[in-house]
Amino acid sequence: MSLLLGTYRLLTRLLQPLAPRVLEGRARRGKEDPARLGERLGQAGVARPDGPLVWMHAISVGESLSLLPVIALLRERRPDLSVLVTTGTLTSARMMTQRLPEGVIHQYAPVDTPGAVAGFLDHWRPSLALFVESELWPNLILEVQERGVPLMLASARITAHTAEGWKKRPASARALLDAFARILPQDEASAGRIRALGGRDDGRVNLKLVGAPLPFDRKAFDRLSQAIGDRPVVVLASTHDGEEAALVQRLATLDPLPFLIVVPRHPERSGTIQADMAALGLAVAVRSRGEIPGPDTRVYLADTLNEMGLFLRLAEVVVLGGAFGPLIGQGPVGGHNPLEPARLARPTLTGPDMSNWSIAGAMVEAGGLEMLTDLSQLAPRVAALLADPDQARQIGRQAEQAAASADGGLELLWQAMAPLLPPAGGRR
Repeated sequence: MSLLLGTYRLLTRLLQPLAPRVLEGRARRGKEDPARLGERLGQAGVARPDGPLVWMHAISVGESLSLLPVIALLRERRPDLSVLVTTGTLTSARMMTQRLPEGVIHQYAPVDTPGAVAGFLDHWRPSLALFVESELWPNLILEVQERGVPLMLASARITAHTAEGWKKRPASARALLDAFARILPQDEASAGRIRALGGRDDGRVNLKLVGAPLPFDRKAFDRLSQAIGDRPVVVLASTHDGEEAALVQRLATLDPLPFLIVVPRHPERSGTIQADMAALGLAVAVRSRGEIPGPDTRVYLADTLNEMGLFLRLAEVVVLGGAFGPLIGQGPVGGHNPLEPARLARPTLTGPDMSNWSIAGAMVEAGGLEMLTDLSQLAPRVAALLADPDQARQIGRQAEQAAASADGGLELLWQAMAPLLPPAGGRR
Protein backbone atom coordinates (compact mmCIF):
# COMPACT_ATOMS: atom_id res chain seq x y z
CA MET A 1 0.00 0.00 0.00
CA SER A 2 1.27 3.47 -0.85
CA LEU A 3 2.16 5.96 1.87
CA LEU A 4 -0.68 8.22 0.70
CA LEU A 5 -3.29 5.47 1.01
CA GLY A 6 -1.94 4.47 4.41
CA THR A 7 -2.21 8.08 5.58
CA TYR A 8 -5.75 8.34 4.18
CA ARG A 9 -6.88 5.20 6.01
CA LEU A 10 -5.35 6.43 9.27
CA LEU A 11 -6.93 9.87 9.00
CA THR A 12 -10.38 8.49 8.20
CA ARG A 13 -10.11 6.19 11.20
CA LEU A 14 -9.26 9.13 13.44
CA LEU A 15 -12.03 11.30 11.99
CA GLN A 16 -14.80 8.70 11.85
CA PRO A 17 -16.34 9.76 15.21
CA LEU A 18 -17.35 12.98 13.41
CA ALA A 19 -19.23 11.12 10.66
CA PRO A 20 -22.63 11.02 12.44
CA ARG A 21 -22.53 14.76 13.04
CA VAL A 22 -21.56 15.47 9.43
CA LEU A 23 -24.37 13.25 8.15
CA GLU A 24 -26.91 14.89 10.46
CA GLY A 25 -25.87 18.29 9.10
CA ARG A 26 -26.31 17.05 5.55
CA ALA A 27 -29.73 15.67 6.46
CA ARG A 28 -30.81 19.08 7.77
CA ARG A 29 -29.79 20.55 4.39
CA GLY A 30 -31.83 17.95 2.53
CA LYS A 31 -28.81 16.02 1.25
CA GLU A 32 -29.36 12.82 3.25
CA ASP A 33 -32.35 10.72 4.28
CA PRO A 34 -32.65 11.31 8.04
CA ALA A 35 -34.51 8.03 8.51
CA ARG A 36 -31.68 6.03 6.95
CA LEU A 37 -28.50 7.64 8.27
CA GLY A 38 -27.59 4.35 9.92
CA GLU A 39 -27.05 2.77 6.52
CA ARG A 40 -24.48 5.44 5.69
CA LEU A 41 -22.67 4.42 8.88
CA GLY A 42 -22.63 0.74 7.93
CA GLN A 43 -25.68 -0.26 9.96
CA ALA A 44 -27.90 -2.38 7.74
CA GLY A 45 -31.55 -1.44 7.44
CA VAL A 46 -32.75 -4.97 6.62
CA ALA A 47 -31.68 -8.56 7.23
CA ARG A 48 -29.34 -10.32 4.85
CA PRO A 49 -30.95 -13.17 2.90
CA ASP A 50 -29.41 -16.63 3.10
CA GLY A 51 -27.07 -17.82 0.39
CA PRO A 52 -24.69 -16.01 -1.98
CA LEU A 53 -25.27 -12.34 -2.66
CA VAL A 54 -24.08 -10.05 -5.47
CA TRP A 55 -23.56 -6.42 -4.51
CA MET A 56 -23.92 -3.73 -7.20
CA HIS A 57 -22.92 -0.15 -6.46
CA ALA A 58 -23.58 3.12 -8.28
CA ILE A 59 -23.55 6.72 -7.14
CA SER A 60 -26.19 8.81 -8.89
CA VAL A 61 -29.34 8.41 -10.98
CA GLY A 62 -27.90 7.64 -14.40
CA GLU A 63 -25.41 5.07 -13.13
CA SER A 64 -28.05 3.49 -10.89
CA LEU A 65 -30.56 3.10 -13.70
CA SER A 66 -27.89 1.53 -15.90
CA LEU A 67 -27.79 -1.36 -13.44
CA LEU A 68 -31.36 -2.43 -14.21
CA PRO A 69 -30.49 -4.48 -17.34
CA VAL A 70 -27.62 -6.14 -15.43
CA ILE A 71 -29.96 -7.09 -12.60
CA ALA A 72 -32.48 -8.49 -15.05
CA LEU A 73 -29.82 -10.57 -16.80
CA LEU A 74 -28.35 -11.84 -13.54
CA ARG A 75 -31.75 -12.89 -12.19
CA GLU A 76 -32.54 -14.64 -15.45
CA ARG A 77 -29.31 -16.62 -15.59
CA ARG A 78 -28.59 -17.03 -11.86
CA PRO A 79 -31.91 -16.88 -9.98
CA ASP A 80 -30.21 -18.52 -7.00
CA LEU A 81 -28.33 -15.30 -6.21
CA SER A 82 -29.62 -12.47 -4.06
CA VAL A 83 -28.92 -8.93 -5.26
CA LEU A 84 -28.06 -5.85 -3.19
CA VAL A 85 -27.87 -2.41 -4.80
CA THR A 86 -26.27 0.57 -3.08
CA THR A 87 -26.44 4.19 -4.21
CA GLY A 88 -25.06 7.43 -2.85
CA THR A 89 -27.64 10.17 -3.45
CA LEU A 90 -31.18 10.86 -2.29
CA THR A 91 -32.55 11.08 -5.81
CA SER A 92 -30.96 7.82 -6.94
CA ALA A 93 -32.23 6.05 -3.82
CA ARG A 94 -35.79 7.21 -4.41
CA MET A 95 -35.60 6.26 -8.06
CA MET A 96 -34.22 2.80 -7.36
CA THR A 97 -36.74 2.13 -4.62
CA GLN A 98 -39.43 2.55 -7.27
CA ARG A 99 -37.67 0.80 -10.15
CA LEU A 100 -35.93 -2.20 -8.60
CA PRO A 101 -37.56 -5.59 -9.19
CA GLU A 102 -39.26 -7.24 -6.25
CA GLY A 103 -36.77 -9.02 -4.03
CA VAL A 104 -33.78 -6.81 -4.90
CA ILE A 105 -32.51 -4.98 -1.82
CA HIS A 106 -31.58 -1.30 -1.80
CA GLN A 107 -29.31 0.33 0.77
CA TYR A 108 -27.36 3.56 0.95
CA ALA A 109 -23.63 3.10 0.42
CA PRO A 110 -21.52 3.47 3.57
CA VAL A 111 -19.37 6.55 3.97
CA ASP A 112 -15.70 5.82 3.42
CA THR A 113 -14.59 5.37 7.01
CA PRO A 114 -13.08 2.08 8.21
CA GLY A 115 -15.86 1.48 10.73
CA ALA A 116 -18.73 2.12 8.33
CA VAL A 117 -17.15 0.01 5.60
CA ALA A 118 -16.41 -2.87 7.98
CA GLY A 119 -19.93 -2.80 9.40
CA PHE A 120 -21.41 -2.87 5.91
CA LEU A 121 -19.25 -5.77 4.74
CA ASP A 122 -19.66 -7.73 8.00
CA HIS A 123 -23.41 -7.72 7.51
CA TRP A 124 -23.77 -8.23 3.75
CA ARG A 125 -20.79 -10.56 3.06
CA PRO A 126 -21.02 -10.21 -0.74
CA SER A 127 -19.80 -12.95 -3.06
CA LEU A 128 -19.07 -10.43 -5.82
CA ALA A 129 -18.98 -6.64 -5.94
CA LEU A 130 -19.78 -4.80 -9.17
CA PHE A 131 -19.15 -1.05 -9.24
CA VAL A 132 -20.51 1.05 -12.11
CA GLU A 133 -18.50 4.11 -13.28
CA SER A 134 -17.67 4.80 -9.63
CA GLU A 135 -15.61 7.14 -7.60
CA LEU A 136 -12.60 5.31 -6.16
CA TRP A 137 -13.14 5.29 -2.39
CA PRO A 138 -9.97 3.76 -0.88
CA ASN A 139 -11.33 2.21 2.33
CA LEU A 140 -14.23 0.58 0.53
CA ILE A 141 -12.16 -0.80 -2.34
CA LEU A 142 -9.21 -2.01 -0.28
CA GLU A 143 -11.38 -3.61 2.40
CA VAL A 144 -13.33 -5.54 -0.25
CA GLN A 145 -10.03 -6.71 -1.71
CA GLU A 146 -8.61 -7.70 1.68
CA ARG A 147 -11.68 -9.86 2.34
CA GLY A 148 -11.07 -11.78 -0.87
CA VAL A 149 -14.27 -10.60 -2.57
CA PRO A 150 -13.93 -10.40 -6.38
CA LEU A 151 -14.40 -6.80 -7.46
CA MET A 152 -15.41 -5.50 -10.90
CA LEU A 153 -15.52 -2.00 -12.34
CA ALA A 154 -17.90 -1.80 -15.29
CA SER A 155 -18.81 1.07 -17.60
CA ALA A 156 -15.72 2.73 -16.12
CA ARG A 157 -15.30 6.38 -17.01
CA ILE A 158 -12.36 8.55 -16.10
CA THR A 159 -12.05 12.14 -17.29
CA ALA A 160 -8.82 13.80 -18.40
CA HIS A 161 -8.95 16.00 -15.28
CA THR A 162 -9.32 13.01 -12.96
CA ALA A 163 -6.56 11.12 -14.72
CA GLU A 164 -4.19 14.08 -14.34
CA GLY A 165 -4.90 14.10 -10.62
CA TRP A 166 -4.17 10.39 -10.26
CA LYS A 167 -0.94 10.73 -12.28
CA LYS A 168 0.41 12.78 -9.38
CA ARG A 169 -0.23 9.77 -7.12
CA PRO A 170 0.76 6.82 -9.34
CA ALA A 171 1.33 4.30 -6.55
CA SER A 172 -2.07 4.99 -5.01
CA ALA A 173 -3.81 4.83 -8.37
CA ARG A 174 -2.14 1.52 -9.19
CA ALA A 175 -3.01 0.04 -5.79
CA LEU A 176 -6.70 0.89 -6.18
CA LEU A 177 -6.94 -0.27 -9.79
CA ASP A 178 -5.12 -3.52 -8.91
CA ALA A 179 -7.97 -4.34 -6.52
CA PHE A 180 -10.32 -4.95 -9.46
CA ALA A 181 -10.40 -8.41 -10.99
CA ARG A 182 -12.07 -6.96 -14.09
CA ILE A 183 -12.20 -3.41 -15.46
CA LEU A 184 -14.44 -2.68 -18.44
CA PRO A 185 -14.10 0.96 -19.57
CA GLN A 186 -17.03 2.58 -21.34
CA ASP A 187 -15.02 4.18 -24.15
CA GLU A 188 -11.57 4.29 -25.71
CA ALA A 189 -10.60 7.53 -24.00
CA SER A 190 -11.29 6.13 -20.54
CA ALA A 191 -9.59 2.86 -21.45
CA GLY A 192 -6.42 4.68 -22.46
CA ARG A 193 -6.34 6.71 -19.25
CA ILE A 194 -6.91 3.63 -17.10
CA ARG A 195 -4.14 1.73 -18.88
CA ALA A 196 -1.80 4.71 -18.45
CA LEU A 197 -2.44 4.54 -14.70
CA GLY A 198 -1.56 0.84 -14.65
CA GLY A 199 -5.09 -0.57 -14.70
CA ARG A 200 -6.34 -3.47 -16.78
CA ASP A 201 -8.63 -3.27 -19.79
CA ASP A 202 -11.10 -6.11 -20.29
CA GLY A 203 -13.16 -4.63 -23.11
CA ARG A 204 -15.76 -1.94 -23.73
CA VAL A 205 -18.97 -1.85 -21.71
CA ASN A 206 -21.22 1.21 -21.54
CA LEU A 207 -24.31 0.21 -19.59
CA LYS A 208 -26.03 3.52 -20.29
CA LEU A 209 -26.41 2.34 -23.89
CA VAL A 210 -28.40 -0.70 -22.79
CA GLY A 211 -32.09 -0.62 -22.06
CA ALA A 212 -35.69 -0.76 -23.18
CA PRO A 213 -38.13 2.15 -23.60
CA LEU A 214 -38.95 3.74 -20.27
CA PRO A 215 -42.11 2.45 -18.59
CA PHE A 216 -45.23 4.56 -18.07
CA ASP A 217 -48.66 4.49 -16.44
CA ARG A 218 -51.37 4.24 -19.12
CA LYS A 219 -54.09 5.75 -16.92
CA ALA A 220 -51.87 8.71 -16.03
CA PHE A 221 -51.10 9.17 -19.72
CA ASP A 222 -54.78 9.23 -20.64
CA ARG A 223 -55.61 11.75 -17.87
CA LEU A 224 -52.82 14.12 -18.84
CA SER A 225 -53.46 13.76 -22.55
CA GLN A 226 -57.11 14.66 -22.04
CA ALA A 227 -56.19 17.67 -19.89
CA ILE A 228 -53.68 18.95 -22.47
CA GLY A 229 -56.09 18.52 -25.35
CA ASP A 230 -54.85 19.33 -28.84
CA ARG A 231 -52.06 21.67 -27.71
CA PRO A 232 -48.63 20.65 -29.08
CA VAL A 233 -46.33 19.43 -26.29
CA VAL A 234 -42.67 20.25 -25.80
CA VAL A 235 -40.92 18.40 -22.97
CA LEU A 236 -37.88 19.96 -21.28
CA ALA A 237 -36.27 16.84 -19.87
CA SER A 238 -33.67 16.50 -17.10
CA THR A 239 -33.10 20.23 -16.76
CA HIS A 240 -30.64 21.81 -14.35
CA ASP A 241 -30.37 25.09 -12.46
CA GLY A 242 -30.71 28.01 -14.82
CA GLU A 243 -31.82 25.95 -17.80
CA GLU A 244 -35.57 26.08 -17.11
CA ALA A 245 -35.76 29.88 -17.08
CA ALA A 246 -33.43 30.28 -20.07
CA LEU A 247 -35.19 27.68 -22.24
CA VAL A 248 -38.76 28.60 -21.31
CA GLN A 249 -38.09 32.30 -21.80
CA ARG A 250 -37.17 31.63 -25.42
CA LEU A 251 -39.96 29.16 -26.06
CA ALA A 252 -42.45 31.66 -24.62
CA THR A 253 -41.87 33.82 -27.71
CA LEU A 254 -43.67 31.25 -29.87
CA ASP A 255 -47.20 32.02 -30.99
CA PRO A 256 -49.11 29.97 -30.25
CA LEU A 257 -47.17 28.87 -27.20
CA PRO A 258 -46.84 25.07 -27.03
CA PHE A 259 -47.73 23.27 -23.84
CA LEU A 260 -44.46 22.98 -21.90
CA ILE A 261 -43.70 20.09 -19.57
CA VAL A 262 -40.62 20.78 -17.44
CA VAL A 263 -39.04 17.68 -15.89
CA PRO A 264 -36.17 18.85 -13.63
CA ARG A 265 -33.32 16.45 -12.95
CA HIS A 266 -33.64 17.24 -9.24
CA PRO A 267 -37.31 17.61 -8.22
CA GLU A 268 -36.34 19.25 -4.93
CA ARG A 269 -35.69 22.42 -6.97
CA SER A 270 -39.41 22.70 -7.61
CA GLY A 271 -39.89 25.89 -5.58
CA THR A 272 -37.15 27.74 -7.43
CA ILE A 273 -38.54 26.68 -10.80
CA GLN A 274 -42.06 27.78 -9.84
CA ALA A 275 -40.69 31.20 -8.92
CA ASP A 276 -38.83 31.41 -12.24
CA MET A 277 -42.00 30.59 -14.18
CA ALA A 278 -44.02 33.13 -12.19
CA ALA A 279 -41.40 35.77 -13.03
CA LEU A 280 -41.99 34.98 -16.70
CA GLY A 281 -45.73 35.48 -16.20
CA LEU A 282 -46.62 31.88 -17.03
CA ALA A 283 -49.37 29.90 -15.31
CA VAL A 284 -47.95 26.70 -13.79
CA ALA A 285 -49.54 23.43 -12.63
CA VAL A 286 -47.40 21.34 -10.28
CA ARG A 287 -47.58 17.56 -10.49
CA SER A 288 -46.34 16.85 -6.96
CA ARG A 289 -49.36 18.80 -5.64
CA GLY A 290 -51.75 16.73 -7.76
CA GLU A 291 -52.69 19.72 -9.93
CA ILE A 292 -54.27 19.05 -13.31
CA PRO A 293 -53.37 21.36 -16.22
CA GLY A 294 -56.20 23.66 -17.22
CA PRO A 295 -56.85 25.64 -20.40
CA ASP A 296 -54.73 28.54 -19.13
CA THR A 297 -51.82 26.40 -17.92
CA ARG A 298 -48.69 27.15 -19.88
CA VAL A 299 -46.15 25.09 -17.93
CA TYR A 300 -46.64 21.73 -16.24
CA LEU A 301 -43.92 21.23 -13.65
CA ALA A 302 -43.31 17.48 -13.47
CA ASP A 303 -41.45 17.50 -10.16
CA THR A 304 -41.75 13.78 -9.48
CA LEU A 305 -39.48 10.78 -9.95
CA ASN A 306 -39.68 7.77 -12.22
CA GLU A 307 -42.23 9.21 -14.66
CA MET A 308 -40.01 10.30 -17.53
CA GLY A 309 -41.49 7.59 -19.76
CA LEU A 310 -44.92 9.16 -19.29
CA PHE A 311 -43.83 12.69 -20.18
CA LEU A 312 -41.71 11.67 -23.17
CA ARG A 313 -44.68 9.82 -24.67
CA LEU A 314 -46.69 13.05 -24.55
CA ALA A 315 -44.02 15.02 -26.42
CA GLU A 316 -43.98 16.18 -30.01
CA VAL A 317 -40.49 17.60 -29.40
CA VAL A 318 -38.01 16.96 -26.58
CA VAL A 319 -35.43 19.47 -25.36
CA LEU A 320 -32.83 17.52 -23.40
CA GLY A 321 -31.25 19.42 -20.51
CA GLY A 322 -27.93 19.19 -18.73
CA ALA A 323 -26.21 20.33 -21.93
CA PHE A 324 -26.88 24.08 -22.09
CA GLY A 325 -24.46 25.19 -19.38
CA PRO A 326 -21.97 26.83 -21.79
CA LEU A 327 -24.80 28.89 -23.30
CA ILE A 328 -26.17 30.23 -20.00
CA GLY A 329 -22.97 30.80 -18.04
CA GLN A 330 -23.30 27.69 -15.88
CA GLY A 331 -20.70 25.01 -15.20
CA PRO A 332 -20.55 21.83 -17.27
CA VAL A 333 -22.90 18.92 -16.54
CA GLY A 334 -22.12 16.73 -19.53
CA GLY A 335 -25.66 16.16 -20.77
CA HIS A 336 -28.16 13.38 -20.17
CA ASN A 337 -29.18 10.18 -21.86
CA PRO A 338 -30.25 10.88 -25.47
CA LEU A 339 -31.32 7.25 -25.87
CA GLU A 340 -34.35 7.68 -23.61
CA PRO A 341 -36.29 9.91 -26.04
CA ALA A 342 -34.70 8.09 -29.01
CA ARG A 343 -36.15 4.73 -27.95
CA LEU A 344 -39.57 6.38 -28.14
CA ALA A 345 -38.81 7.93 -31.56
CA ARG A 346 -39.01 11.49 -30.27
CA PRO A 347 -37.14 14.26 -32.14
CA THR A 348 -34.70 15.74 -29.67
CA LEU A 349 -32.79 18.99 -29.38
CA THR A 350 -29.98 19.46 -26.89
CA GLY A 351 -27.11 21.80 -26.09
CA PRO A 352 -23.40 21.64 -26.94
CA ASP A 353 -22.22 19.99 -23.69
CA MET A 354 -22.86 16.27 -24.22
CA SER A 355 -19.39 15.29 -23.04
CA ASN A 356 -20.68 12.41 -20.90
CA TRP A 357 -22.35 10.76 -23.89
CA SER A 358 -20.05 9.54 -26.63
CA ILE A 359 -23.12 8.11 -28.40
CA ALA A 360 -24.38 11.66 -28.98
CA GLY A 361 -22.00 12.28 -31.87
CA ALA A 362 -23.15 9.14 -33.67
CA MET A 363 -26.79 10.11 -33.12
CA VAL A 364 -26.17 13.56 -34.58
CA GLU A 365 -24.52 11.96 -37.62
CA ALA A 366 -27.50 9.61 -37.98
CA GLY A 367 -29.85 12.61 -37.98
CA GLY A 368 -31.58 11.55 -34.78
CA LEU A 369 -30.30 14.29 -32.46
CA GLU A 370 -29.69 18.00 -32.98
CA MET A 371 -27.19 20.02 -30.96
CA LEU A 372 -27.88 23.74 -30.64
CA THR A 373 -24.88 26.03 -30.38
CA ASP A 374 -26.86 29.18 -29.54
CA LEU A 375 -30.08 29.62 -27.58
CA SER A 376 -31.42 31.83 -30.36
CA GLN A 377 -31.79 28.64 -32.41
CA LEU A 378 -34.19 27.01 -29.95
CA ALA A 379 -37.54 28.66 -30.64
CA PRO A 380 -37.24 28.65 -34.45
CA ARG A 381 -36.20 25.00 -34.50
CA VAL A 382 -39.03 23.93 -32.19
CA ALA A 383 -41.49 25.93 -34.29
CA ALA A 384 -40.24 24.26 -37.48
CA LEU A 385 -40.63 20.76 -36.03
CA LEU A 386 -44.12 21.48 -34.72
CA ALA A 387 -45.13 22.90 -38.08
CA ASP A 388 -43.78 19.89 -40.00
CA PRO A 389 -44.87 16.66 -38.29
CA ASP A 390 -43.47 14.54 -41.13
CA GLN A 391 -39.99 15.95 -40.58
CA ALA A 392 -40.33 15.47 -36.82
CA ARG A 393 -41.38 11.84 -37.29
CA GLN A 394 -38.45 11.22 -39.65
CA ILE A 395 -35.96 12.57 -37.09
CA GLY A 396 -37.65 10.43 -34.45
CA ARG A 397 -37.32 7.31 -36.61
CA GLN A 398 -33.64 8.04 -37.22
CA ALA A 399 -33.15 8.46 -33.47
CA GLU A 400 -34.91 5.16 -32.80
CA GLN A 401 -32.72 3.36 -35.34
CA ALA A 402 -29.57 4.83 -33.81
CA ALA A 403 -30.70 3.70 -30.34
CA ALA A 404 -31.45 0.20 -31.61
CA SER A 405 -27.95 -0.11 -33.09
CA ALA A 406 -26.17 1.02 -29.90
CA ASP A 407 -24.39 -1.89 -28.22
CA GLY A 408 -23.65 -1.36 -24.57
CA GLY A 409 -21.71 -4.60 -24.18
CA LEU A 410 -24.09 -6.32 -21.74
CA GLU A 411 -23.15 -9.79 -22.99
CA LEU A 412 -19.44 -8.95 -22.65
CA LEU A 413 -20.11 -7.88 -19.07
CA TRP A 414 -21.80 -11.20 -18.39
CA GLN A 415 -18.86 -13.12 -19.83
CA ALA A 416 -16.52 -11.21 -17.53
CA MET A 417 -18.79 -11.60 -14.51
CA ALA A 418 -19.82 -15.25 -14.79
CA PRO A 419 -16.43 -16.81 -13.84
CA LEU A 420 -16.30 -14.67 -10.69
CA LEU A 421 -19.71 -15.77 -9.41
CA PRO A 422 -20.00 -18.55 -6.82
CA PRO A 423 -21.03 -21.93 -8.19
CA ALA A 424 -24.77 -22.53 -8.42
CA GLY A 425 -26.00 -24.04 -5.20
CA GLY A 426 -23.00 -22.71 -3.25
CA ARG A 427 -23.18 -21.09 0.20
CA ARG A 428 -20.52 -18.46 -0.27
